[in-house]
Amino acid sequence: MTPSRKNAPRALLELENGDPSVRLRAALAVGSAPDPAFVGTLVERCAVEPEFFVRDMLTWALTRHAASDTVPVLLGEVRSERAQARSQALHTLSKIGDRRAWPAITPALLADAEDEVARAAWRAAVVLVPEGEERALAARLAAQLGRGGHETRLSLSRALIGLGEAMLPALGTATQHPDADVRAHAIATQRLWRDPDAGFRSAIEEAKRVVALDGAPAGGQ
Repeated sequence: MTPSRKNAPRALLELENGDPSVRLRAALAVGSAPDPAFVGTLVERCAVEPEFFVRDMLTWALTRHAASDTVPVLLGEVRSERAQARSQALHTLSKIGDRRAWPAITPALLADAEDEVARAAWRAAVVLVPEGEERALAARLAAQLGRGGHETRLSLSRALIGLGEAMLPALGTATQHPDADVRAHAIATQRLWRDPDAGFRSAIEEAKRVVALDGAPAGGQ
């Protein structure tokens, strides 16, 4: 049975239930009966919800509300001191896709010390970037090449590829970077751009071999 608007207030209370399955159903109920009065509670819960699948439902519930009600609240969250609040707000903004949120995607967020926040900022930036600013964004993203572990590097490669040909100049420059990890990441991203079906792990390993050979002494000594 589709939840009605009248049971949504109860669902708001159940967002704090100790059982994640109850919280999941509560988020579904609230999203199925959107009301501007629910937005603040949903956003607050995003900042503390420990379960990924529940957070995803909270984001869905927020996308069911008008952007005029959600975006201003989410813009406040991207400045939060709590990393999860920032990352989830950015993730939700990317799902809403309202380009009026673009000014909130600051260089500081794109370089956030928390990988999850930075990854969310990269995804949001690719969705929200205004036409004509893709190259400038690509340069900022390319400055993060070589950062973090496998998942973080894959996220960055996907973000750069999402910008299309606009990212090629910045990526080309990065292949000449003095840092071997940056060069390898850039080369792997180029390979994924040319062959989207290539696995990132194999692309990065091949790129590392290329970088190692480029740095080897002449004559193999």
